Amino acid sequence: MKILILASEPVSAPDVRDAVGEDVSDAEVMVVSPALTHSPLRFWASDVDEAIEHAQSTQRQTVKRLREEGIPAQGDSGESAPLQALEDNLALFAADRIVIFSHPEGERDYREDELEEAERRFGIPVTHRRLSRSAR
Repeated sequence: MKILILASEPVSAPDVRDAVGEDVSDAEVMVVSPALTHSPLRFWASDVDEAIEHAQSTQRQTVKRLREEGIPAQGDSGESAPLQALEDNLALFAADRIVIFSHPEGERDYREDELEEAERRFGIPVTHRRLSRSAR
């Protein structure tokens, strides 16, 4: 199985196992973290340096956590638009499934509301989990 994970904050192997509902130790996993901004103003003003740093850190931490728990993973930071980040990675990594980890409802970043469209747009199963406040 090939799993594409979109993570806005670092996630752990138990998070992934819970979302997928099965053993993922034999899965190929690609972690992508979009460079999300907190507001449309920051996005349109191209004030994204902090978002890019956060995305790179999130991706590295998630890959490290998954590997430490025996899940083979690789990663990349992605576009600021989450759906575009998924699309870009699907072109290179033919995933069988997408798992999306996003911020809690009241703490969502700019453009995270687009994620509800992922399954319709890409035609593969999508599991969406909101991260708890304690995970941040």
